[in-house]
Amino acid sequence: MLDFDAYIRRIGLDPADKPTWQAVHRAHATKIPFENLDSHRGIPISLEQADLERKLVASRRGGYCFEHNLLLASALEHMGLGVEPMLARVRADGASRQTRPASHLVLRVTDRDGRQWHADVGFGLGTLLDPVPFGPAGVHEQSGWSFEVVEDGDELVLRTLGPDGWADVYSFPPHPAFRIDIEVSNWWVCTHPASPFVSRLIVAVSHDDGRREALHDFSGSLLALASSPDGTEVTEVERDAIPSLLARRFGLPGFGLGPDGRVVGGDGRTTGWWLRGRRGRSRWPSGPGPRRRGCRPCCGR
Repeated sequence: MLDFDAYIRRIGLDPADKPTWQAVHRAHATKIPFENLDSHRGIPISLEQADLERKLVASRRGGYCFEHNLLLASALEHMGLGVEPMLARVRADGASRQTRPASHLVLRVTDRDGRQWHADVGFGLGTLLDPVPFGPAGVHEQSGWSFEVVEDGDELVLRTLGPDGWADVYSFPPHPAFRIDIEVSNWWVCTHPASPFVSRLIVAVSHDDGRREALHDFSGSLLALASSPDGTEVTEVERDAIPSLLARRFGLPGFGLGPDGRVVGGDGRTTGWWLRGRRGRSRWPSGPGPRRRGCRPCCGR
């Protein structure tokens, strides 16, 4: 990590206190929002370390799973821990792994005592607040939410307890991913016309007391969600409320709306070079990744 102290201050901690890595995980999960404002505007996501720190730390932006967990990984490595990234497939809504791309990133962390942990601060609405022991190890309670990891053949599955019982969140083979495979998955998520992170908007934040807030249009209408372990309140909102909601509820000021209703930044940029033209007729850029359908968001829906 290029500026560890700046990162620690960004997540609301004091470098002089020498926080534990578990405290860093929770602070990151509750201080940096999950958002796809760049890919939604057609701006590709860079996973270079300098770009991650410039965006999520210095500019106080958020990001999605690849950005969040690679930033956390660099901080934990700075703290002397071993970190292995692994690619996962989202299983929300009961979909099989054969229909989902490996579009999520999780971390296996090895502490100084050789114990292994499952870390993930990048699943948006429903991410882990604290690391959990790697592999099946019972039920883990975190600020009123319950998680467990179970085996399913050669994969591990993170599950969460909801009003209708236990539900799968994502699954992954417990093997480290090559950096090139992470880059390809990230490129698919942030550029492919079939990716909801290109065509849709999602912003979410978790709070230390277990509350969760989100704004998304994945179902068509723009919805504001406020969740707690006791239930979820869903409110349909108008698109012209997006800039104020981003600033007030998610700490993301400086955004507006373009004439097509899509988010624009302070530079007025609405779409990238492969999305220009009539909405719904996006052009596919030259780059890796198969043309396929069926991706779902890493947002815990």
